[in-house]
Amino acid sequence: MVRIIGLVVLLAGFSTSAVAQEDSDYWRRLGERAVRDAERLKPVTRPAKKVILFVGDGMGVSTVTAARILQGQLDGGPGEENLLSFEKLPFTALSKTYNTNLQTPDSAGTMTAMMTGVKTRAGVISMGPLAPRGNCAGSKGRELVTFLELAEQAGWATGIVSTATVTHATPGATYAHVPERYWEDDGDLTAEAIANGCLDIARQLVEFPRGDGPEVVLGGGRANFLPVGTVDPEYAESRGERRDERNLIEAWQDRYPKGTYVWNLAQFQKIRPRRTERVLGLFEPRMMRYEADRSEDLAGEPSLAEMTKLAIAVLERDPEGFFLMVEGGRIDHGHHAGNAYRALTDTIAFADAVAVAARMTSSKDTLIIVTADHSHTLTISGYARRGNPILGKAGTPGSPLLDAMGLPYTTLSYANGPGYVGASSSQAAGPKRYPHRAGSIESSTGRPDITDVDTTDANYLQEATVPLASETHAGEDVPVYASGPSAHLVRGVIEQNVIFHLMMASVHGFKKGN
Repeated sequence: MVRIIGLVVLLAGFSTSAVAQEDSDYWRRLGERAVRDAERLKPVTRPAKKVILFVGDGMGVSTVTAARILQGQLDGGPGEENLLSFEKLPFTALSKTYNTNLQTPDSAGTMTAMMTGVKTRAGVISMGPLAPRGNCAGSKGRELVTFLELAEQAGWATGIVSTATVTHATPGATYAHVPERYWEDDGDLTAEAIANGCLDIARQLVEFPRGDGPEVVLGGGRANFLPVGTVDPEYAESRGERRDERNLIEAWQDRYPKGTYVWNLAQFQKIRPRRTERVLGLFEPRMMRYEADRSEDLAGEPSLAEMTKLAIAVLERDPEGFFLMVEGGRIDHGHHAGNAYRALTDTIAFADAVAVAARMTSSKDTLIIVTADHSHTLTISGYARRGNPILGKAGTPGSPLLDAMGLPYTTLSYANGPGYVGASSSQAAGPKRYPHRAGSIESSTGRPDITDVDTTDANYLQEATVPLASETHAGEDVPVYASGPSAHLVRGVIEQNVIFHLMMASVHGFKKGN
């Protein structure tokens, strides 16, 4: 990932020259071309042989817009005219993300809706809406069958790719059934859960009972598979977290003796897809690195695009078809940290992964759906001039707009989070790794003077209105983009659980011989 250094200087010349040719005729031609392109669209009604669901965790509309502009600016343009790879897909909709018990949702309930076709409450994974969160006994019998499980039963190959832990809420909802999303390993289980026989998410992945189990699993989360006391192969200070003394990586290898386990970049790069039946890759004890920090990893990590490429290459060997879920998991974490730089650069990396999938497949037989589980409180405001750095101050380079107190402010900000700076800012302890660099001079309103602050710095935390240790999700609708078989059914404003039914329609219900 290209780091932003001196972006303000780089973009200073875009005020007029980059848009000089955008006269009235230009916009008329652009509009006419868009109509012609839409008129040429023809629905693909044949059954899908491949389904790929991309989930940008926390990738709301404002995130897409800001990432689109940032990518365009990194490529040397004004930015606003740019499109991320998935924005070029022909069919779109908006998805309503609320959980059955929350107006602003969490990832467990939202991904469950997409994977099972049933909306449910926050915190539960592939369980129905009546399953009480955190109660093992009360959740019995409320398990919901997932699209991945149906694909396995139909003889399809399946894969899971994520930059979070592979046991996190979004990937976990493809294969696991638990009333508490944080039961990632058995050390997280409550006494009640253990007594009533609930299994942790990592164990459910390794002991997956339907079909022959996922052929590809790539992401973070080694610690959830290793016994307590086991030293991590990459970090001497990190230990496994399983209390049952089981090494689930070895258990996976015992179950799949022809499978390949990797934990670093060199091993990953040696994999030959045509000779590989299945892959388990766990590249971090917990979450994988942000894209902006990936080059700093001790043992090296593949990018989301590289993992997606390998997954497709392995899965497409199956003549029956395949289902792949790819999550850009750390978009969400960047936002929670109040750090737009990392959230947006991870969104660009996510778009790169979608582009890889589009190149490797055909819209004639592959349904690609790109969406988000929920949004975040990122806002874009302030009347910045065209081409102004999206991570910069509102206005123009060298001439920022000022608030009512005469202080500059950034185009991007958060409604809440650790970026709050004011009289009580010491009480809003943000992530130590990303210190706020807003200076120490404050107005009577509590806002900092950021005149001399480089707001494009990778560690800058955008200002937040409400002080919180972690920025929250947002409740507005999120976009859905699609191409391929039955993609024309992606239209209008839909409930989030409809995505499952759209995927089922694309494969004609996994009928025999499909």
